[in-house]
Amino acid sequence: MNTTVMLIDDHAIMRMGLKSLLDTYADIKVVADAEGGEETVRTALAKKPDVIVMDLMMPIMDGTESTRRILAEWPDAKILILTTYGTADAIGHTLEAGAKGAMMKNAELDELVAAIKKVARGERFIDAEISQMLSENPPIPELSPRQRQILESVTRGLSNEEIAKMLGIGLSVEKEHVRATFAKIGAANRSEAVAIALRKHLLKI
Repeated sequence: MNTTVMLIDDHAIMRMGLKSLLDTYADIKVVADAEGGEETVRTALAKKPDVIVMDLMMPIMDGTESTRRILAEWPDAKILILTTYGTADAIGHTLEAGAKGAMMKNAELDELVAAIKKVARGERFIDAEISQMLSENPPIPELSPRQRQILESVTRGLSNEEIAKMLGIGLSVEKEHVRATFAKIGAANRSEAVAIALRKHLLKI
C-alpha cells in the first residue's frame, strides 16, 4: 500500500527535486505540494496525505504556525519537519505544536523514506543531529503574548512601574508576570533575561 505525501517548501526547486527522488520509491506517492502560507492549509485539508513533509523556516507562515493551523483543522494530520538550519527553540516549538518528527535536510534519502513511513504509522522520528541539538540546547517554552510584552519591555529597560502603567495593570500583578516570565526562560534577574532574549532570539528587536 502506498504512503501518500505532501511536500511543503518555499523553494520550488526543493519541492521538485524531492518529488523526483521520492518518485523512485514504488510505495511512496507524492500527491501534492505547496510553497507555504494559506495554500498549505487548504491543500493539506483537500488532499489529506498520510504524511506532510514540511520545511521549518518559511517567510509567509513558518513550520510552527503551519503545523498549528493544519492540526487545528485536521487533528489527525501527521507532520514531518525537514530543515537545514532550524534552531533548537524553533524545532522544539514545532514539535510542541504537534509535529510527529523532525530531521535535517542533509539526511540520506533512505533515512527520509524510513522517517516518512514511521510517521505515517503514527510514531515519532527525531534524527540524531536534531536529538543532540535538543539535548544540548533545551528549547525554551514558547512565550505567551503577554510574556513577550513583558520581556520586550524589560529588554528596553522599562521599570516595573512603567511596565505596569503601559499594560494597565497593578504593580503587584506586573511583578508576578515578570517573575513568571523570568522563570519560563530560566532567568534569575533582568540582566539574565535580556541576555537570554538576545542569545535565543526570543524577540524581534
